[in-house]
Amino acid sequence: MQGLSGKKAVVTAGGGGIARRIAERLVEQGAQVFAGDVSQEALATLPDGISWDVLDVGDASSVDAFFEKAIDALGGIDILINAAGTKGPTGPIETTDPTEWAACVSVNLTGAYHCLRPALAAMKAQGSGAIVNFSSTAGLFGYAERSPYCAAKWGIVGLTKTAAAEAGPFGVRVNALCPGAVEGDRMDRVIQAEAASTGLTETQIRADYVKDTSMRCFVTADDLADTVLFLCSDAGARISGQAIPVDGHTSML
Repeated sequence: MQGLSGKKAVVTAGGGGIARRIAERLVEQGAQVFAGDVSQEALATLPDGISWDVLDVGDASSVDAFFEKAIDALGGIDILINAAGTKGPTGPIETTDPTEWAACVSVNLTGAYHCLRPALAAMKAQGSGAIVNFSSTAGLFGYAERSPYCAAKWGIVGLTKTAAAEAGPFGVRVNALCPGAVEGDRMDRVIQAEAASTGLTETQIRADYVKDTSMRCFVTADDLADTVLFLCSDAGARISGQAIPVDGHTSML
């Protein structure tokens, strides 16, 4: 992808899933990558060519120490993939435990803010950069029985648009990626939780996800990586402040 060779990229939640695939694809395009994840065990399985350190995005001091180390190791930062998240609890609002609500919002929304602070400071100072925050189709629609996750992902869209407005004059662009239902272990766990909460079978839940997309499909980590690489490349140089779905066209949740 034109414009990615030699770029210095930080990827949160890079030990597994979508973010890991994005980190791998960035390396394939010639970028230098520093990954963070709460799981040291997952990070230790990353392929050669990806540097890493443990990162808890819910802890501001952990984030500051991680970014200091990452930016020093890379010699700067051109790209931030702000991907850390958690599914949170499943159930109606009135029975959602306040502690579980706070934990979900802390990782999905406040964690993204924690990571934006050092990244934006460095990018503004150098006069360039590209950031992709992870929202969700749940940041574009209401999502029954997933209130803390939905609220946090809507918050990501507002945070993204605000960051884009602040950083644009400094040559920094900020966008939000809104994945739909993504194939993989994380989605399997979400479906299991929804089946337990609603009484439907996992097969019924899976079919419900597909029927609400006009393309009748789940998406893959590579589908999302393709979009992220585009947004961070020269081809995406005039795209900022957008919430971009990659979801097979979701019509409702």
